[in-house]
Amino acid sequence: MHLNFSSTNQLNLLGDEGANEVCIANISPKERKKRLDFAIRNFVFTSVLLIILLVLDAHPLWRLALFFPLAASTSSYFQWRDKT
Repeated sequence: MHLNFSSTNQLNLLGDEGANEVCIANISPKERKKRLDFAIRNFVFTSVLLIILLVLDAHPLWRLALFFPLAASTSSYFQWRDKT
């Protein structure tokens, strides 16, 4: 365990020295827009595929394949939101 005493004489048991620091974006606004556009397009694509599979009454295992495009869309959205 790492003990860290801050300047206010409070005991910090977690050792998270930079917990109050501001996060600086490491991607440009143009790249953030690309990630948001990808997230939206991929989410719409996945939703349309899900609707088609539901209408066609496809086997549920086919719907499982939609996890990967949905995961990519979600990851891209969170990268856009967190500016990473």
